[in-house]
Amino acid sequence: MKTAPLGAADRKGTTMNSLRLIRRHAAAFGRFAGLGCGVTLAASAALVLLAQWIPWMAANALTTVVSTVVATELHARVSFGHGRPGLAGHLKSAATMALGWVVTSVAVGALAALRPGSGLVLQQTVYLSATALVGIGRYLVLCLVVFAERAPRSRTGGSVRLRVAYDAAA
Repeated sequence: MKTAPLGAADRKGTTMNSLRLIRRHAAAFGRFAGLGCGVTLAASAALVLLAQWIPWMAANALTTVVSTVVATELHARVSFGHGRPGLAGHLKSAATMALGWVVTSVAVGALAALRPGSGLVLQQTVYLSATALVGIGRYLVLCLVVFAERAPRSRTGGSVRLRVAYDAAA
């Protein structure tokens, strides 16, 4: 009769918890990416239209502000199941987007300096590529910091720990 090695049941439980954690984060990232892509494509279209009437940097700033408010609401409610983000959530999210605005502006500005007169397709390719990189970093910050679920406070007065810490220990 074969018996499982010592600790095999514990490893199996850990593996199952790890798989649940991976599935949960993969689903959240899928929702985040889908919503982010939709908002970004809408912002990109708005950017093209606005840039015909106002300077590109101003159009980028305006579309970034509007899309940040919309995306923060969607990500808090749908991607992370957090509910309304409140002012603190919006401000923290806005800080991540401020950095994103700098990155996209530098990317498109560098394109203009290196290839003056580049066409709309190349400009949008650079803009959307920079936005994708910003989006990955933004997901990590929003998931792990801004909208991280807090574990319930223990009755013994222990400190509040992030749910991520509990999941990692499981």
